[in-house]
Amino acid sequence: MAPKVKGKATASQQPPPPIEDLFTNLNRHIERSEFEQAVKVADQVLSVAPNDEDAIRCKVVALIKCDSIDKALSTIHPAQRQNLPFDFSYFKAYCLYRQNKLDEALESLKGLGRTSETMLLESQILFRLGKMDACVDVYQKLQKSKIDTLEINLVAGLILAGKSSQVQGMMEANRIKASSSFELAYNTACSLIERNKYTDAEQLLLTARRVGQEALMDDNLAEDDIEIELAPIAVQLAYVQQLLGRSPEAMEAYTEIINRNLADESSFAVAVNNLIALKGSKDVSDNLRKLDRLKEQDAQAFQLARGLDKLSPKQKEAIYANRVLLLLHTNKMDQARELVAALPDMFADSVLPVLLQAAVFVRENKAAKAEEILGQFAEKFPDKSRVVLLARAQVAAAAGHPQIAADSLSKIHDIQHMPATVATLVALKERAGDVDGASTVLDSAIKWWSNAMNEDDKLNVIMQEAASFKVRHGKEEDAAHLYEELVRSRGSIEALVGLVNTVARVDVDKAEAYEKKLKPLPGLKGIDVDSLEKTSGAKHVEGVSVVVTGAHEEGKKEKPKKKRKRKPRYPKGFDPANPGPPPDPERWLPKRERSSYRPKRKDKRAAQVRGSQGAVVREKHEAGATSTSSNTSNSKSGQATTSKVPAEHSKPSSKSSRKKSRN
Repeated sequence: MAPKVKGKATASQQPPPPIEDLFTNLNRHIERSEFEQAVKVADQVLSVAPNDEDAIRCKVVALIKCDSIDKALSTIHPAQRQNLPFDFSYFKAYCLYRQNKLDEALESLKGLGRTSETMLLESQILFRLGKMDACVDVYQKLQKSKIDTLEINLVAGLILAGKSSQVQGMMEANRIKASSSFELAYNTACSLIERNKYTDAEQLLLTARRVGQEALMDDNLAEDDIEIELAPIAVQLAYVQQLLGRSPEAMEAYTEIINRNLADESSFAVAVNNLIALKGSKDVSDNLRKLDRLKEQDAQAFQLARGLDKLSPKQKEAIYANRVLLLLHTNKMDQARELVAALPDMFADSVLPVLLQAAVFVRENKAAKAEEILGQFAEKFPDKSRVVLLARAQVAAAAGHPQIAADSLSKIHDIQHMPATVATLVALKERAGDVDGASTVLDSAIKWWSNAMNEDDKLNVIMQEAASFKVRHGKEEDAAHLYEELVRSRGSIEALVGLVNTVARVDVDKAEAYEKKLKPLPGLKGIDVDSLEKTSGAKHVEGVSVVVTGAHEEGKKEKPKKKRKRKPRYPKGFDPANPGPPPDPERWLPKRERSSYRPKRKDKRAAQVRGSQGAVVREKHEAGATSTSSNTSNSKSGQATTSKVPAEHSKPSSKSSRKKSRN
């Protein structure tokens, strides 16, 4: 009989625990939010029952809770191929939504029923896609469902859909208080910002911060976590300060948020972008480095990091636009062209990419190319052409193309008859030499405002300017008709004066008739104009001239002319704040006359005797004889000789001295 082999059984030889116990453990881990352990237990269940729907569903949910979205999708795909009775399309749509594959997520929801869960996920996807009208429609259909935080999302959707004016009515109809939660107070404050009620928005944001601090402290969150949760409120407060004109406070708040780095990624990105916009063209290189912190690290070109997917399309567009403008300021044209070329695919429904592309062409001195692409876009998308045509008019006017600028403005029908537009069109057509076209613009504006039911002041202004324009260009009859209309309908004194001046050029009698309607000037009743015209002129009277001169001089004494103070001109490189030591007051004197001058000491070696004995005595004797003989001649020549002789003998050459010493 063979002996028994003693040893421990391996794990593969141990029988698996009963499936009921596994589900009990799985349920316990899920209730305790131990999702990683739940995934392991679910795998044990699937090893026993590979097609168990409950185990697959628990595993997918646990993986989603662990933020393992890729593993969740890899679990869903085999389950869908097995044609199980349970449909995993909802979980697949949520995973695709988390991966920012929004179109695929929306497609995955199409086959599902319209339950509150699917509609809520659909609204979130539409919100992320920027389709705010459709998103608001779904939220409004869900109002009857008792879903937490639904009103918060509804307010956000109304704001982004451009319906901020409806927020207050919706909250009053549903009896919702803005201060019921800090998220709702924050969103309501955003709606007030959209309605330009900045002071009310600031007060509501302060309330939101206070309510949020109290609520998060009750949840026993750490101080840093509380600050991260309330970072959107801090950024929005700084933005309101910026709108209210308190730029230093806003800049300090943005800088503190960025330096402390205690904010979620979206709030941090908004703070960086707003700080750059507030600085403008200052510190362009530093601003570019700040924007680089928002870039995806692995991407070669500028691309926002994946964590910034929660930003709205408008926020992303603003960041990219600021990036392009900074590149243009630093003359990095290659990077600017590369980024501008990628923007149309990112923001297909926006006009900003074509405006930035035109800005690049203008920077490259290609104004004609910028005008061309703007005109093509306006023709292709007429519903978005207003801003584009305004930009085209500005580019053309700056480039010296007034006719193109006038044509662009003429295509914007809703502002065609506004006084500012009319004045601009007339000026452009005058510059282009199209006087008849400018006159037509004025006539059209007068006709339009005459048929309007209000704004009579604008009609008066346009008629007055039109009459002045016609006088300036030799159309006196048309100008007279306009002035007559103004006098008859408005009783304008200015129009009456213009009428008299205009008619006097063609019909003097008619001008005199209108002139009688003018009020007489005070002090002119006793003056006979006819006798003044017949006189030969004023005669010179000495007394009068003396009196007038005296009065004139008194007037001069009473009102002395004020001397215009000129700023002192400093030499180049001189800083008045740090002038340094005072200049030497004797710097203009010759060196010999300065107090610091010290004459050089005479060299004693020059007086040493060289050569044979008696040589010096002979030289002195000869010098004395020369000076004596020179005194009998002219004084000027004597002075010159005296000065030359000692100079020749005071510095004997070394060569002659050596020769004498040898003798």
